[in-house]
Amino acid sequence: MKHTILLLHGALGSEAELKFLKRELPPFYDVHSFSFGGHGGQPLVPEAFSMKHFAWEIRQFILDRNLPPVHVFGYSMGGYAALTAAVTWPELFTSITTLGTKFDWTPGTAAQATRLLDASAMREKVPQFAHHLEQLHAPTPLPEFLAATASLLRGLGDAPLLNADNLAALEVPVQVLVGELDKTAGVDASRAFADHMPRATFEIIMNTPHPLEKVNPDVLVNRIARFVELVQEGLA
Repeated sequence: MKHTILLLHGALGSEAELKFLKRELPPFYDVHSFSFGGHGGQPLVPEAFSMKHFAWEIRQFILDRNLPPVHVFGYSMGGYAALTAAVTWPELFTSITTLGTKFDWTPGTAAQATRLLDASAMREKVPQFAHHLEQLHAPTPLPEFLAATASLLRGLGDAPLLNADNLAALEVPVQVLVGELDKTAGVDASRAFADHMPRATFEIIMNTPHPLEKVNPDVLVNRIARFVELVQEGLA
């Protein structure tokens, strides 16, 4: 029987960034992905552009397609959304692997994360990246998309959805991966939050920063597939 894997993208991204995983994961997996609302050309509804709503979108994607409990790979924001969903609807998940997911949200870390989410500043300092985002999320205007993202992150800073208490009650197996050089997620914070979860493993991927394109694809595919098999065999 095929194992079902759901791939979830990070903030500012879309499911397009996960194409390499769809291509490289073993063919005997049933692999799915989607873009969260407001991303990758999906309509942006400000009141629905929140982590709680993204978690609900994961639930709806699984239920609408009548998928069996899924193995999830969530990059950065995608990992946070998956865990947020699993805390409420654990029956929908067989396992979750996160990579570069920032767990330690406070007003201060949110302020730091949003300081470059200004269209004018982005166009001036990193024009190629700004142009990439404009194309990726069209027809939504870049200022509108960045403002919604900043609002989402500030919301997490003011009221984080994951904490020691709800993670301690999560019985879904979780694999927390973080790059050694990831200044966004942070090795120490990732380890601390992994320790809250009763069925979590933690691994540092050496010489790896935060951006997904900087991660060795062979290493990532290996870690995802290995964890899926360990969970299926009851060893994780």
